[in-house]
Amino acid sequence: MIVTRLREEQLSAKAEELASLLEATVDAGASVGFLAPLDRAEALAWWAERAADVAAGRLVVWAAYDGDRMQGTVSLAFPGKANSRHRAELVKLMVDPDARGRGLGRRLLATAEDAAAAAGVTLLHLDTETGSPAERLYRSAGWTAIGAIPDYAANPDGVLRPTTIYYKHLPAGALTR
Repeated sequence: MIVTRLREEQLSAKAEELASLLEATVDAGASVGFLAPLDRAEALAWWAERAADVAAGRLVVWAAYDGDRMQGTVSLAFPGKANSRHRAELVKLMVDPDARGRGLGRRLLATAEDAAAAAGVTLLHLDTETGSPAERLYRSAGWTAIGAIPDYAANPDGVLRPTTIYYKHLPAGALTR
């Protein structure tokens, strides 16, 4: 498995793969901001809209490949305010349903944490659907839950679900692997 950082121009070149991964993730029930069934045009447009943030350095995207097949992604979103340059948000950690259970989520998470620490980020945060399999990953990787917000977002089936907020402190420059 190879994990690689995607640059702005690669988002366009990899658009079909990225959209397929997003569709498969939503179809498998992951609450990543979309309702099922996810329309291909909507998935393509969502990734295309990320290009400006990647170009500006506000978003860093990694993709994991097994041979030629994209198996997962993870991103870090950096805030633009001067008083928040020490933190970033972990977003869209997605693993293809066929590749789950093999440690890829953990590897993508470690990739993002390592890159954040190397960039001087000392605080990461994320939100995830309460009770989702992702919670086990975050807890086992040392993330701390601070609470749940009821009825925060609809899952892919349209049912309102609570979301749990997590954070993790990182020593600047430290590697998590």
